[in-house]
Amino acid sequence: MKKTLLILLLNLICFSTFSQAEITENEIKDHIVFLASEKNAGRYPGTKANRDVVKYIIKDFKKQGLLPLEKSYQQKFKARLRVDQGEPEKRLAKTSNVVAYLEGNDPVLKNEYIILGAHYDHLGMGGPSSKSDQRNTVYYGADDNASGTAALIEIAEKVAANKHDLKRSVIFIAFGAEEQGLLGSQYFVDNPLVPLSQIKLMINMDMVGRLNEANHVYMNGAGTFPNGVEFMQNLGDSLNLTPVVHAGSVGGSDHVSFYKAGLSVLGIHTGAHPQYHLPEDIADLINFPGQKKVSDYIYAALMAFATTDYKMEFIPQD
Repeated sequence: MKKTLLILLLNLICFSTFSQAEITENEIKDHIVFLASEKNAGRYPGTKANRDVVKYIIKDFKKQGLLPLEKSYQQKFKARLRVDQGEPEKRLAKTSNVVAYLEGNDPVLKNEYIILGAHYDHLGMGGPSSKSDQRNTVYYGADDNASGTAALIEIAEKVAANKHDLKRSVIFIAFGAEEQGLLGSQYFVDNPLVPLSQIKLMINMDMVGRLNEANHVYMNGAGTFPNGVEFMQNLGDSLNLTPVVHAGSVGGSDHVSFYKAGLSVLGIHTGAHPQYHLPEDIADLINFPGQKKVSDYIYAALMAFATTDYKMEFIPQD
């Protein structure tokens, strides 16, 4: 197994070096600056700004040649929004997941799916999930989770440029209403667009824009698929990152919805920071060179699982 992993790692370094389309700092920055702009007002479910972000993601997916799984790229649903204690319930908000895919080329493995996901919503103008009592001020959510959405778009572009190498199919999902209780991911699991039994791994990116000086990349759930801990550790080391890999400790973002459904998951982030769920989570604090490194790492891992017959099976964790 160790010899197999070494061969995979060497192939992935070649993928990262000679790909037709590159993940760039400038494009990551452009996406985050747009997503975390004043105009988009915290990307709150049910708002025009939220719908504009959905259109932005769809436009980019179409540009890269990603296909909808059904007639539309949108998987629409209604979200019950959290309210401050003592406040009346709000009307259900209309929002959606954005879902696209690239089909694999292997006649058998193309019926298996790897999901790459990130939530695009944030807290709007504050509310019960914020870490401040400030209201009517924009919570920009640059790291949480404009960073993950930007990584999703950039990695999708690079995968699309190398789609001829895919054996398994890859689904890309920008989830809505994560901040309201993982609602978008739970809706997808409850209303899957492919059979859940054919989903072999869900990789989730939530807050991947603040790589520290020690190059720590944190991940949860790596033990839910065979040799995941060893593979992610070795791959990170080869890319000059310092992975902190947990077999379990599945965490609290959208991958949890999939794990509870008995699916292998990998939740990736670059760590907590003082600006979490505060208006100060702004684009100026993003480590753009660091996010490129993290995005390249996630791309390399994704391609290892999607371009080979890497054995995939669910391994429950405590």
